[in-house]
Amino acid sequence: MLTAQEVCQVLRDVSAGSRSMRRITEQTWNEIFCGLMSVEVDGWLISFFNDCGELDYCDSCCSPDDRKYEFTSTDIKALDPVALLSPEEHRKLEELLTST
Repeated sequence: MLTAQEVCQVLRDVSAGSRSMRRITEQTWNEIFCGLMSVEVDGWLISFFNDCGELDYCDSCCSPDDRKYEFTSTDIKALDPVALLSPEEHRKLEELLTST
């Protein structure tokens, strides 16, 4: 099982530019507007929820070694990797998702 902290570190690496991300979902971030968008980062498969054009939370993640993280709404701030990002990291990740 993946922890939110492990997934958050991958997201931090993406926002810092040390890892690249490619879109798997056919639609772009702006085309989805409200729904899930999946990306791949060095073998990590990550799905984000786009809420009216804004990065809301990480819905799920599967690591290259097949460990999984799945969002649960019981405690969003403690369990969501996106919520663990700094405001600057969150902004940068959202910009990258928009341009991917």
